[in-house]
Amino acid sequence: MEHYSMNLTLKVWKQRNATSNGSFETYRVKDISSEMSFLEMFDVLNEQLIREGKDPIAFDHDCREGICGACSMYVNGRPHGPWHGTTTCQLHMRAFKDGDTIVVEPWRANAFPVIKDLMVDRTAFDRIIQAGGYISVNTGVSVDGNAIPIEKDKADKAFAAAACIGCGACVAACKNSSALLFVSAKVSHLALLPQGNPERRTRAVAMVAQMDKEGFGSCTNTGACEAVCPKEISIENIARLNKEYMFGGLTAEK
Repeated sequence: MEHYSMNLTLKVWKQRNATSNGSFETYRVKDISSEMSFLEMFDVLNEQLIREGKDPIAFDHDCREGICGACSMYVNGRPHGPWHGTTTCQLHMRAFKDGDTIVVEPWRANAFPVIKDLMVDRTAFDRIIQAGGYISVNTGVSVDGNAIPIEKDKADKAFAAAACIGCGACVAACKNSSALLFVSAKVSHLALLPQGNPERRTRAVAMVAQMDKEGFGSCTNTGACEAVCPKEISIENIARLNKEYMFGGLTAEK
């Protein structure tokens, strides 16, 4: 693959904290390699800003391997940028061309307040998982992985749902800022496995209640969440969540 360098104009959202007003700032970067990742390009920009005595741009990152979901940014109007099934940290600069203007924003959702610049507080997801996304296990010697036979179809669907990294792209893409794709993935991967049965009556009800408490919106059924998910989580899981929610409501102890 041919390597090339490019000069770019970046319009980046700058905001001191959740209560202050933000605005776009314009920056220019030169000699950016096509083989850099998007975050490496931001590293170059921040080094430039520090040398100039300016405040660097705050953005979240951790693994930089498409695993943790921390690198959440809106890039040119799309969560995680133009590549399908890709996190921002795995987006490479060859997705752009010399002279491009790139607009970068944080997630826009009331349940994800801005911490600073491109960083948002996504602990609402943690509280949803704490509300019911767990299983009861006996302590002691760990159970052999093959002790409980599971049909391959269910195992595959559970594994696919468990691939959710909780980045929040689904919320960012939804016009109502719904978290249903995230919640449905967390409910589905446990509902499909026998290990998830002990909490099955309460899990979906508790997690949906916490989701509503956090201020996420309702599902729009447009499929925008599935289209931008870097792990390609299927909206089939939302249908499963609805089933689990109804089951939980009907079987809940009165």
